[in-house]
Amino acid sequence: MTPSLQRAADVLLGGGVIAYPTEGVFGLGCMPDDEQALARLLRIKQRDPSKGLILVADLPQRFEGWVDDAELKQLPAVDPQQPVTWIAAGGPRAHPLVTGDNDGIAVRVTSNPVAAALCSAVESPITSTSANLSGRPVVRNKFALRRTFGALVDYIVPGDCGPASGPSEIRRLKDGAVLRPGQS
Repeated sequence: MTPSLQRAADVLLGGGVIAYPTEGVFGLGCMPDDEQALARLLRIKQRDPSKGLILVADLPQRFEGWVDDAELKQLPAVDPQQPVTWIAAGGPRAHPLVTGDNDGIAVRVTSNPVAAALCSAVESPITSTSANLSGRPVVRNKFALRRTFGALVDYIVPGDCGPASGPSEIRRLKDGAVLRPGQS
């Protein structure tokens, strides 16, 4: 494990909030079972808690307990060129600050190598919400990321976004309905 990934894992496991690259934009993340970190992340982003957050993981199995067991088995294979976030029925570990006022939980198996390595290092999914202040454009530029969030997060993980050019598509798992188109 690289020193930067080790530092990011230590920050996450210590209750911190990080900024890190995902498939399409930089994300803000913390451990999804740490209520204080979740509340801090929402304050940093200025996000309404009712909207909920996305969880990303390197493997579908990392969502055990977070996603209903029957729906976890239905998660499709990852398409590295077209990231999809799935809205699934929540499991017993699904925290209200993660689900918000939504009926399900948003999950994505990430194809970004940095994000995947982070999840592997902490052996858990992590939250992923776009690195922007609510209502503002998403951040894909490292300089804008540092300018906007450098003093607000505990660590900015080195790495590049890709391969998508913006936020992931969001689909409902039970019927495949597109809730938000993606950008490729």
